[in-house]
Amino acid sequence: MTGTAPAMKFQSTASYVATEDLQMAVNAAVTLQKPLLVKGEPGTGKTMLAEQIADSLGLKLVAWHIKSTTRAQQGLYEYDAVSRLRDSQLGDDRVHDIGNYILKGKLWQAFESEEQVVLLIDEIDKADIEFPNDLLLELDKMEFHVYETQTQIKAKHRPIVIITSNNEKELPDAFLRRCFFHYIQFPDRNTLQDIVQVHYPDIKSELLSHALDVFFDVRKVQGLKKKPSTSELIDWLKLLMSDDLPESVFQDKDASKAIPPLYGALLKNEQDVHLLEKLAFMHRAKRS
Repeated sequence: MTGTAPAMKFQSTASYVATEDLQMAVNAAVTLQKPLLVKGEPGTGKTMLAEQIADSLGLKLVAWHIKSTTRAQQGLYEYDAVSRLRDSQLGDDRVHDIGNYILKGKLWQAFESEEQVVLLIDEIDKADIEFPNDLLLELDKMEFHVYETQTQIKAKHRPIVIITSNNEKELPDAFLRRCFFHYIQFPDRNTLQDIVQVHYPDIKSELLSHALDVFFDVRKVQGLKKKPSTSELIDWLKLLMSDDLPESVFQDKDASKAIPPLYGALLKNEQDVHLLEKLAFMHRAKRS
């Protein structure tokens, strides 16, 4: 197995704005040959990061999206005993080679690649608490054993491993020790402007400015169950642009009008809508 990292460094791409500290974290993980564990609010671009790293470095992406039912073994391989039994009953000659019933997982696909790839393990905290520990050896040594065929699978090229987490569960200390960690801070106003410009280069500056005022005001509201994220801002702006709303919608700073236009793109549950409506009602009551 070769462990050399790409000569070029990860940078922002035409469709992704990476802050300087995020670029440093990615390149540090590549240099150390450690998995990069990325945390942050949902909607801050953690999954997209892996896609953009692959794009920036000119590498293939192998993505493993984790669910609550996902087992670590599935990332290595699965033995399809049911199909082998069926074929044996039908007299199929395939049954004589057990290798025909070994289904390669995402790690195996990344390990056998003739070129270095980016391996994304997305939302690792969705799985069982033992899931990260079950991958310790494989991610550390970049190899695993296939018991059915008695073969050892070793990575031809050490993949760049990106692991995302939404902090739904605490990850084991032994797993954390093997990772390089980075928390994606929520973007400041200037960074958000840059991100929006990437998606909508022709957006009117006045619309963007007013929309960001409203967006950050909503995020500041105490007690929100889910603060609107970057991805929701992008969706909201798309609606605002398509509806061509007048600027007067944003110029009214009256707190009694606490619900932003087309709020369904920003607020994702009825509790938060009711909270803003309650704040608007309380403000009107104070003024009356």
